[in-house]
Amino acid sequence: MVISYQPAKLSQLQEIMAIEMTGFSPAEAATKIAMADRIKLYPDTFIAANIDDKVAGYVVGPATDQRYLTDNLFDQSHPNRPNDPYLAILSLVVHPDYRGQGIAGQLLSHLATVGKAQHRSAITLTCLKKLIPFYEQHGYINEGVSTSQHANEIWYNMICPLLS
Repeated sequence: MVISYQPAKLSQLQEIMAIEMTGFSPAEAATKIAMADRIKLYPDTFIAANIDDKVAGYVVGPATDQRYLTDNLFDQSHPNRPNDPYLAILSLVVHPDYRGQGIAGQLLSHLATVGKAQHRSAITLTCLKKLIPFYEQHGYINEGVSTSQHANEIWYNMICPLLS
């Protein structure tokens, strides 16, 4: 199985949306319009893992000047700004058929490589409590409960330093 990591394309939107719905509740998931905007506006930090011309998973990590994810990042997209110090993961999802094969970790690693090349100081994200151990295994630090009200869930701020 050969996996390629490349910028997501609009032609993959249907596949990406189907995968999004397997990883998030309807209240948490991005809308099709929001996802299309992200593909267009984050060509360097919306990375798809492709196997045999099919999307196996993806990570969306726009640049931001905020250490912690704010709910407006889910609703408002803007092109990545070169001087923003953080990448903020909005979605990391692997298709159910490909879970347990290390693809999510590889997507995190790929995004970290991009972030370092862009001189970002860290990657930030929020996650549910059950996912904290996964992110900690990949170098993220739990910085406590987030102020996010997204989908009326309790989220945790996770940070992965990129620059020493």
